[in-house]
Amino acid sequence: MSNTKNLALCGLFTALMIAGAFLRIPVPLVPITFQLFFAVLAGLLLGPWWGAAAVGAYVVLGLVGLPVFTSGGGLQYVLQPSFGYIVGFVLTAIVSGLIAGKENKPRFLRLLAAVLAGLAVDYLIGTAYYFLIAELYLHSDVGVWATLVGCVFLPGSKDILLGVLAAVIAARVRPLIA
Repeated sequence: MSNTKNLALCGLFTALMIAGAFLRIPVPLVPITFQLFFAVLAGLLLGPWWGAAAVGAYVVLGLVGLPVFTSGGGLQYVLQPSFGYIVGFVLTAIVSGLIAGKENKPRFLRLLAAVLAGLAVDYLIGTAYYFLIAELYLHSDVGVWATLVGCVFLPGSKDILLGVLAAVIAARVRPLIA
């Protein structure tokens, strides 16, 4: 892909990440959003580094103060328990892009494996960060089980379904943007 096309797609996915933050279902602990869907899709379609650049641009916009995160923006957002998921989005794009990019024309199962690996990375980082910030900074006795329920089990099924959709979309769209 040309740099112009990469930059345009990078900007598009940054905008999609912002929109995904506001497509949300409020549940206890961490709201269910579409950010992870767009982070995975960025990795699958743009590759690991352009995908990470798109998601990273979203993170930078939020940290400089634009209200693009689900609860606002600004540097103080790093002390929000859910910020670990935002950091995980960048790594999710990298991991899913690296796995999908191992083949020029990845089959659906490789794309699905890339999605699941990306989801695992985000959930691992996000859940650990949530627990640490809640326990150490906020002094909340949330507990391990409640953290797993609110941070993994409730949003997990939705993200797996959206991950399958991302793999289907990537299988159809990758040949068109290559």
